[in-house]
Amino acid sequence: MLSLPNILTLSRILAVPILLFLLWPGVVEGSHQPKPIDYALAFGLYCLMGITDYFDGYVARSRGIVSRLGAFLDPIADKIMIAAVILLLVFTRDITGYHVIAALMILLREIIVSGLREFLATLQVSMPVTQLAKWKTTFQLVAFGALILAGALPAMEWIKIVGLASLWGAAVLTLITGWDYLRVGLKHMD
Repeated sequence: MLSLPNILTLSRILAVPILLFLLWPGVVEGSHQPKPIDYALAFGLYCLMGITDYFDGYVARSRGIVSRLGAFLDPIADKIMIAAVILLLVFTRDITGYHVIAALMILLREIIVSGLREFLATLQVSMPVTQLAKWKTTFQLVAFGALILAGALPAMEWIKIVGLASLWGAAVLTLITGWDYLRVGLKHMD
């Protein structure tokens, strides 16, 4: 249980409340916009969380210490992180207007695919992660990272534009990969 990959995954789960706290001070003070320093600290933590996401799987595979606990916790940690960041960025109004549609598409796909994986697991059907799904994750990580960084550097408008463009890129890939997973799942439903 206390292998390095599992510790990295658990650290990602435990970092989510810290990330939320970092972006919450502005809300506590009566404003929906945290201060740039809060965004900067949140961006640093978000990057650290992304790095641990990469390294927990890399270390587990390279050292041959893939565990059932790690296989169980890793996707949960990913979903918790993505859902928390989406909800908070919408709440702080860093994602507004029609961009909320892209964020909701990502959030709903995460929930649907998680449920589908759970259902297929009871049938002992595996749904491996596709290369396109990895690209979707990359777009998501860039989008949310850029949107957090944009709060730290509000004078650099292009960062927010990159974040929103990446958000829509992730949303499009979300639809494609979600449909691919759903097609596989439908074959196993009665």
